[in-house]
Amino acid sequence: MIEIEYIGSIREDLGLDEEQQELVWTPEINDVAALIDHLCEGGGQQWSDILRQERLLISLNQAMVKPAHPLTDGDKVSFYPPIAGG
Repeated sequence: MIEIEYIGSIREDLGLDEEQQELVWTPEINDVAALIDHLCEGGGQQWSDILRQERLLISLNQAMVKPAHPLTDGDKVSFYPPIAGG
């Protein structure tokens, strides 16, 4: 299983009632980018716009990672909105 968590405005923008979901891990979902592709396939253009934004922050087991980072069964992936700075 891969635990997926959507934080803050990401959850709200995707129209989710809960912050977490679980996905059965498969060899095809072998990195964060493949996970994002899988989620966007089912969610349509809105999901793609949100989860493929350039400044999206991603953590894997509480460490910040890039989309090319590998996934394994039991991982927890969290998606955070971009941080605005000034």
